[in-house]
Amino acid sequence: RSLEILSSWKEVYGDEIEWLQGGYLYPVYRRADADLLIGLLPLQKSFGLTIDFLDPPAMAAIVPGINRQGLLGGTFAPEDGSISPLLVANAYYRRAVRLGVEFRFKEQVDRLLVEGGRIRGVATDRSRYAAPVVVDAAGPFSGPVCGTAGVRIPVVPDCHEAAITEPARPFFQCMVVDIRPAPGSKNFYFYQNLHGQVVFCITPDPPIVGTDKRETSVFLPQVCTRLVHLLPRLKNLRVRRTWRGLYPMTPDGSPIVGRNREVQGLLHATGMCGQGLMLGTGVGELVARLATQTTTPDDEIILKEFSPYREFQAVEKLK
Repeated sequence: RSLEILSSWKEVYGDEIEWLQGGYLYPVYRRADADLLIGLLPLQKSFGLTIDFLDPPAMAAIVPGINRQGLLGGTFAPEDGSISPLLVANAYYRRAVRLGVEFRFKEQVDRLLVEGGRIRGVATDRSRYAAPVVVDAAGPFSGPVCGTAGVRIPVVPDCHEAAITEPARPFFQCMVVDIRPAPGSKNFYFYQNLHGQVVFCITPDPPIVGTDKRETSVFLPQVCTRLVHLLPRLKNLRVRRTWRGLYPMTPDGSPIVGRNREVQGLLHATGMCGQGLMLGTGVGELVARLATQTTTPDDEIILKEFSPYREFQAVEKLK
Protein backbone atom coordinates (compact mmCIF):
# COMPACT_ATOMS: atom_id res chain seq x y z
CA ARG A 1 0.00 0.00 0.00
CA SER A 2 2.85 2.39 0.79
CA LEU A 3 4.37 1.71 -2.62
CA GLU A 4 1.05 2.38 -4.33
CA ILE A 5 0.59 5.74 -2.58
CA LEU A 6 4.16 7.00 -2.85
CA SER A 7 4.68 6.04 -6.48
CA SER A 8 1.59 8.02 -7.50
CA TRP A 9 1.88 10.88 -5.00
CA LYS A 10 3.06 13.54 -7.44
CA GLU A 11 0.40 12.59 -9.97
CA VAL A 12 -2.38 12.68 -7.37
CA TYR A 13 -1.34 15.56 -5.10
CA GLY A 14 1.23 17.51 -7.13
CA ASP A 15 4.11 17.42 -4.66
CA GLU A 16 7.57 16.49 -5.92
CA ILE A 17 8.93 13.71 -3.68
CA GLU A 18 11.59 12.46 -6.15
CA TRP A 19 10.09 9.03 -6.66
CA LEU A 20 12.45 6.88 -8.73
CA GLN A 21 11.35 3.38 -9.71
CA GLY A 22 14.77 1.79 -9.91
CA GLY A 23 14.12 -1.47 -8.13
CA TYR A 24 15.97 -3.36 -5.39
CA LEU A 25 18.96 -5.51 -6.26
CA TYR A 26 20.66 -8.10 -4.02
CA PRO A 27 23.97 -9.30 -5.54
CA VAL A 28 25.37 -12.50 -4.05
CA TYR A 29 28.91 -13.86 -4.01
CA ARG A 30 28.39 -16.83 -1.69
CA ARG A 31 26.48 -19.99 -2.52
CA ALA A 32 24.67 -19.95 0.83
CA ASP A 33 23.34 -16.45 0.10
CA ALA A 34 22.23 -17.48 -3.38
CA ASP A 35 20.38 -20.47 -1.95
CA LEU A 36 18.74 -18.23 0.65
CA LEU A 37 17.47 -15.73 -1.92
CA ILE A 38 16.29 -18.43 -4.32
CA GLY A 39 14.51 -20.17 -1.46
CA LEU A 40 12.62 -16.98 -0.60
CA LEU A 41 11.31 -16.43 -4.14
CA PRO A 42 8.19 -18.64 -3.89
CA LEU A 43 7.05 -16.84 -0.74
CA GLN A 44 7.78 -13.40 -2.17
CA LYS A 45 5.97 -14.17 -5.41
CA SER A 46 2.98 -15.59 -3.50
CA PHE A 47 2.44 -12.08 -2.12
CA GLY A 48 2.50 -10.59 -5.61
CA LEU A 49 6.07 -9.29 -5.59
CA THR A 50 7.67 -9.02 -9.02
CA ILE A 51 11.11 -10.50 -8.37
CA ASP A 52 13.51 -12.93 -10.06
CA PHE A 53 17.00 -14.34 -9.65
CA LEU A 54 19.25 -12.96 -12.39
CA ASP A 55 22.58 -14.17 -13.76
CA PRO A 56 25.80 -12.09 -13.52
CA PRO A 57 25.52 -10.45 -16.98
CA ALA A 58 22.00 -9.26 -16.19
CA MET A 59 23.18 -7.89 -12.85
CA ALA A 60 26.04 -6.04 -14.54
CA ALA A 61 23.61 -4.49 -17.01
CA ILE A 62 21.58 -3.04 -14.14
CA VAL A 63 24.63 -1.79 -12.21
CA PRO A 64 27.42 -1.10 -14.72
CA GLY A 65 30.82 -1.67 -13.19
CA ILE A 66 29.71 -3.98 -10.39
CA ASN A 67 32.48 -6.30 -9.25
CA ARG A 68 32.07 -9.46 -11.37
CA GLN A 69 34.71 -11.50 -9.53
CA GLY A 70 32.86 -14.30 -7.78
CA LEU A 71 29.45 -12.82 -8.62
CA LEU A 72 26.85 -15.62 -8.71
CA GLY A 73 23.89 -13.45 -9.65
CA GLY A 74 21.20 -12.05 -7.39
CA THR A 75 17.59 -11.06 -7.02
CA PHE A 76 16.04 -7.99 -8.59
CA ALA A 77 12.63 -6.47 -7.82
CA PRO A 78 12.13 -3.81 -10.55
CA GLU A 79 8.93 -2.25 -9.19
CA ASP A 80 10.54 -1.00 -5.97
CA GLY A 81 12.00 2.47 -5.79
CA SER A 82 13.36 5.37 -3.78
CA ILE A 83 12.10 8.75 -2.63
CA SER A 84 13.37 11.75 -0.72
CA PRO A 85 12.47 11.34 2.98
CA LEU A 86 12.66 15.12 3.48
CA LEU A 87 10.31 15.91 0.59
CA VAL A 88 7.89 13.18 1.66
CA ALA A 89 7.76 14.50 5.22
CA ASN A 90 7.02 18.02 3.94
CA ALA A 91 4.42 16.76 1.48
CA TYR A 92 2.64 14.81 4.21
CA TYR A 93 2.79 17.82 6.51
CA ARG A 94 1.21 20.14 3.94
CA ARG A 95 -1.48 17.62 3.11
CA ALA A 96 -2.27 17.03 6.79
CA VAL A 97 -2.54 20.76 7.49
CA ARG A 98 -4.99 21.14 4.61
CA LEU A 99 -7.06 18.36 6.18
CA GLY A 100 -7.19 20.18 9.52
CA VAL A 101 -4.38 18.50 11.46
CA GLU A 102 -2.69 20.66 14.12
CA PHE A 103 1.05 20.22 14.73
CA ARG A 104 3.06 21.07 17.86
CA PHE A 105 6.81 21.33 17.23
CA LYS A 106 9.69 21.45 19.72
CA GLU A 107 7.45 20.01 22.42
CA GLN A 108 8.53 16.91 24.32
CA VAL A 109 6.09 14.30 25.61
CA ASP A 110 6.79 13.80 29.30
CA ARG A 111 4.20 11.16 30.08
CA LEU A 112 1.01 9.45 29.02
CA LEU A 113 -2.05 10.32 31.09
CA VAL A 114 -3.92 7.23 32.25
CA GLU A 115 -6.91 6.94 34.56
CA GLY A 116 -8.83 3.81 35.41
CA GLY A 117 -6.99 1.73 32.83
CA ARG A 118 -7.87 4.11 29.99
CA ILE A 119 -5.80 6.67 28.16
CA ARG A 120 -6.78 10.25 28.92
CA GLY A 121 -4.18 12.17 26.95
CA VAL A 122 -0.55 13.24 27.08
CA ALA A 123 1.46 15.69 29.17
CA THR A 124 4.30 17.57 27.51
CA ASP A 125 6.93 19.98 28.74
CA ARG A 126 4.58 22.79 27.72
CA SER A 127 1.00 21.64 28.20
CA ARG A 128 -1.49 18.82 28.65
CA TYR A 129 -3.69 17.44 25.87
CA ALA A 130 -6.82 15.39 26.49
CA ALA A 131 -7.56 12.60 24.01
CA PRO A 132 -9.57 9.36 24.06
CA VAL A 133 -7.04 7.74 21.72
CA VAL A 134 -3.26 8.17 21.73
CA VAL A 135 -0.96 6.63 19.11
CA ASP A 136 2.49 5.59 20.22
CA ALA A 137 4.59 6.46 17.18
CA ALA A 138 7.63 7.38 19.26
CA GLY A 139 9.98 5.00 17.45
CA PRO A 140 13.23 4.55 19.38
CA PHE A 141 11.71 6.38 22.35
CA SER A 142 8.60 4.19 22.62
CA GLY A 143 10.07 2.31 25.56
CA PRO A 144 10.45 5.26 27.95
CA VAL A 145 7.30 7.03 26.70
CA CYS A 146 5.08 3.98 27.18
CA GLY A 147 6.87 3.20 30.42
CA THR A 148 5.26 6.31 31.94
CA ALA A 149 1.95 4.42 31.68
CA GLY A 150 3.40 1.21 33.04
CA VAL A 151 3.49 -0.37 29.57
CA ARG A 152 6.52 -2.35 28.44
CA ILE A 153 7.28 -2.18 24.71
CA PRO A 154 10.32 -4.17 23.50
CA VAL A 155 11.83 -1.47 21.28
CA VAL A 156 15.54 -0.71 21.50
CA PRO A 157 17.26 2.26 19.80
CA ASP A 158 20.01 1.10 17.43
CA CYS A 159 22.46 3.68 15.99
CA HIS A 160 23.08 3.74 12.24
CA GLU A 161 25.16 6.14 10.16
CA ALA A 162 24.68 7.20 6.56
CA ALA A 163 26.33 9.46 4.01
CA ILE A 164 25.67 11.23 0.74
CA THR A 165 28.14 12.11 -2.02
CA GLU A 166 28.48 14.96 -4.45
CA PRO A 167 26.38 14.61 -7.64
CA ALA A 168 27.69 12.45 -10.48
CA ARG A 169 26.20 11.54 -13.83
CA PRO A 170 23.50 8.91 -13.08
CA PHE A 171 24.49 5.42 -14.18
CA PHE A 172 22.32 3.14 -12.02
CA GLN A 173 18.87 3.52 -10.49
CA CYS A 174 18.37 0.63 -8.09
CA MET A 175 19.01 0.20 -4.39
CA VAL A 176 21.91 -2.25 -4.03
CA VAL A 177 22.01 -4.39 -0.89
CA ASP A 178 25.10 -6.49 -0.13
CA ILE A 179 24.14 -9.01 2.58
CA ARG A 180 27.67 -10.36 3.08
CA PRO A 181 29.02 -9.78 6.58
CA ALA A 182 32.37 -8.08 7.11
CA PRO A 183 34.39 -7.11 10.18
CA GLY A 184 32.25 -4.67 12.14
CA SER A 185 29.19 -4.88 9.88
CA LYS A 186 26.45 -7.22 8.72
CA ASN A 187 25.48 -5.64 5.42
CA PHE A 188 25.49 -2.34 3.58
CA TYR A 189 23.37 -0.70 0.92
CA PHE A 190 23.37 2.27 -1.42
CA TYR A 191 21.54 3.94 -4.30
CA GLN A 192 21.90 6.92 -6.62
CA ASN A 193 19.15 9.52 -6.32
CA LEU A 194 17.62 11.74 -8.99
CA HIS A 195 20.37 14.33 -8.46
CA GLY A 196 23.10 11.76 -9.09
CA GLN A 197 24.16 11.63 -5.45
CA VAL A 198 24.99 8.25 -3.95
CA VAL A 199 23.40 7.63 -0.57
CA PHE A 200 24.85 4.78 1.49
CA CYS A 201 24.49 3.17 4.90
CA ILE A 202 25.81 0.19 6.84
CA THR A 203 24.45 -2.17 9.50
CA PRO A 204 26.89 -2.32 12.44
CA ASP A 205 27.77 -5.65 14.01
CA PRO A 206 27.47 -5.83 16.93
CA PRO A 207 24.61 -3.33 17.08
CA ILE A 208 25.36 0.05 18.63
CA VAL A 209 22.57 0.39 21.17
CA GLY A 210 21.74 3.83 22.49
CA THR A 211 20.54 7.28 21.49
CA ASP A 212 23.85 8.96 20.64
CA LYS A 213 23.36 10.64 17.24
CA ARG A 214 26.85 12.10 16.91
CA GLU A 215 28.75 11.03 13.78
CA THR A 216 31.85 8.87 14.24
CA SER A 217 35.25 8.57 12.59
CA VAL A 218 34.74 4.81 12.16
CA PHE A 219 31.87 4.89 9.69
CA LEU A 220 33.37 6.27 6.47
CA PRO A 221 36.54 4.11 6.34
CA GLN A 222 34.44 1.06 7.17
CA VAL A 223 31.67 1.54 4.63
CA CYS A 224 33.76 3.07 1.83
CA THR A 225 36.04 0.04 1.80
CA ARG A 226 33.04 -2.16 1.11
CA LEU A 227 31.45 0.29 -1.32
CA VAL A 228 34.51 0.70 -3.53
CA HIS A 229 35.16 -3.05 -3.54
CA LEU A 230 31.64 -3.76 -4.79
CA LEU A 231 31.47 -0.86 -7.24
CA PRO A 232 35.02 0.41 -7.97
CA ARG A 233 33.91 3.25 -10.26
CA LEU A 234 32.68 5.14 -7.17
CA LYS A 235 36.19 5.48 -5.74
CA ASN A 236 36.76 9.12 -6.79
CA LEU A 237 33.41 10.47 -5.61
CA ARG A 238 33.64 12.94 -2.73
CA VAL A 239 31.40 12.59 0.33
CA ARG A 240 29.38 15.69 1.12
CA ARG A 241 28.12 14.85 4.58
CA THR A 242 27.37 12.09 7.05
CA TRP A 243 24.72 11.76 9.71
CA ARG A 244 23.63 9.32 12.38
CA GLY A 245 20.12 8.27 13.30
CA LEU A 246 18.25 5.68 15.30
CA TYR A 247 16.53 2.49 14.21
CA PRO A 248 13.74 1.39 16.60
CA MET A 249 14.53 -2.33 16.74
CA THR A 250 12.28 -5.15 17.96
CA PRO A 251 13.41 -8.65 18.97
CA ASP A 252 12.23 -10.23 15.69
CA GLY A 253 12.83 -7.35 13.27
CA SER A 254 9.13 -6.72 12.60
CA PRO A 255 7.00 -3.70 13.58
CA ILE A 256 4.78 -3.45 16.62
CA VAL A 257 1.33 -2.28 15.54
CA GLY A 258 -1.93 -2.69 17.39
CA ARG A 259 -4.06 -2.13 20.45
CA ASN A 260 -2.68 -2.13 23.96
CA ARG A 261 -4.55 -4.48 26.26
CA GLU A 262 -3.52 -2.87 29.56
CA VAL A 263 -4.42 0.72 28.64
CA GLN A 264 -7.56 1.13 26.56
CA GLY A 265 -7.25 3.75 23.86
CA LEU A 266 -3.47 3.38 23.55
CA LEU A 267 -2.41 2.25 20.08
CA HIS A 268 1.08 1.27 18.98
CA ALA A 269 2.70 2.05 15.62
CA THR A 270 6.37 1.65 16.39
CA GLY A 271 9.43 -0.59 16.03
CA MET A 272 9.75 -0.23 12.23
CA CYS A 273 13.35 -1.51 12.43
CA GLY A 274 14.70 0.87 9.82
CA GLN A 275 11.78 0.33 7.43
CA GLY A 276 9.68 3.25 8.61
CA LEU A 277 9.81 5.13 5.32
CA MET A 278 8.66 2.02 3.46
CA LEU A 279 5.98 0.92 5.92
CA GLY A 280 4.88 4.20 7.48
CA THR A 281 2.31 5.21 4.88
CA GLY A 282 0.47 1.90 4.92
CA VAL A 283 0.75 1.62 8.68
CA GLY A 284 -0.66 5.13 9.00
CA GLU A 285 -3.78 4.16 7.10
CA LEU A 286 -4.15 1.01 9.18
CA VAL A 287 -3.80 2.90 12.47
CA ALA A 288 -6.35 5.47 11.31
CA ARG A 289 -8.86 2.67 10.80
CA LEU A 290 -7.85 1.19 14.13
CA ALA A 291 -8.46 4.50 15.90
CA THR A 292 -11.87 4.90 14.28
CA GLN A 293 -12.83 1.24 14.78
CA THR A 294 -13.24 0.62 11.06
CA THR A 295 -10.66 -2.14 10.55
CA THR A 296 -11.19 -4.73 7.83
CA PRO A 297 -10.64 -8.50 8.02
CA ASP A 298 -7.34 -8.01 6.15
CA ASP A 299 -6.32 -5.42 8.74
CA GLU A 300 -6.90 -7.90 11.52
CA ILE A 301 -4.59 -10.41 9.82
CA ILE A 302 -1.84 -7.79 9.73
CA LEU A 303 -2.52 -6.75 13.31
CA LYS A 304 -2.14 -10.35 14.45
CA GLU A 305 1.27 -10.60 12.77
CA PHE A 306 2.46 -7.29 14.25
CA SER A 307 0.74 -7.65 17.63
CA PRO A 308 2.55 -6.24 20.68
CA TYR A 309 1.68 -9.54 22.37
CA ARG A 310 3.06 -11.95 19.79
CA GLU A 311 5.89 -14.33 20.62
CA PHE A 312 9.08 -12.61 19.46
CA GLN A 313 10.82 -15.73 18.17
CA ALA A 314 11.33 -15.59 14.39
CA VAL A 315 14.09 -13.39 13.02
CA GLU A 316 14.18 -11.54 9.69
CA LYS A 317 16.08 -13.70 7.21
CA LEU A 318 17.77 -10.79 5.42
CA LYS A 319 18.48 -8.82 8.58
